[in-house]
Amino acid sequence: MTLSLNKGEHVGLVGASGAGKSTLLKILLGLETPYSGSVSCQGRPVLPASTAAMRWYRQLVQYVPQDPASTLAPHKTVAQSIAEPLHFLGYGAPSISALQRALDDVALPASLLHQHVGTLSGGQAQWVAIARALALRPAFLIADEPVNGLDLPLREQITALFDQLAQHYDMGMLLVSHDISTVATLCQRLLVMHEGQIIEDRPCNALLSTPAHPHTRALLAAIPTHPDYYC
Repeated sequence: MTLSLNKGEHVGLVGASGAGKSTLLKILLGLETPYSGSVSCQGRPVLPASTAAMRWYRQLVQYVPQDPASTLAPHKTVAQSIAEPLHFLGYGAPSISALQRALDDVALPASLLHQHVGTLSGGQAQWVAIARALALRPAFLIADEPVNGLDLPLREQITALFDQLAQHYDMGMLLVSHDISTVATLCQRLLVMHEGQIIEDRPCNALLSTPAHPHTRALLAAIPTHPDYYC
């Protein structure tokens, strides 16, 4: 089955542990070659290649890993952390106002720019990592388990942030999770993965109200409250 993501579209990819989500993510990010089929972005093929050859793709597609705070170097300032991918991808040195706008996007004060990452709280580091990905104004954002392990207030804040920014910047967004209720709050379409295959690709309301595959029904049965109201 084909996986497609259009600009401005919010899509959730769900599946239990071992369903193949991590492998698919590596393929989508151009880190692994698919055994069959192909990946393309805006008509260009996406395959593992040199840093220079992949620069165009990294400018268009940004990735927020499961623990985004772990991707930040503790000895660097917040300003250096946000500026790093902009330098790397050929945008040059960002202005202070551009760095401040990046923090504005995630509702962090500009006073944090000169603070070292290692002194931030866990929540602040999480916001900075997201700001860094969004500072490039990508056409597409891929987030892996974006709220996994967070307490409820922070989960709700990050969910609201992704929704607000994706709409404001008209980004295509792929949210990957093992939990349907996590992604159903944000997505128009839900894809269910099982044993390396996408077994369902349907609008959110339709999939939640009439799941077609037994594995989808099992995923829905595993959550305490049916998330129909999320869509």
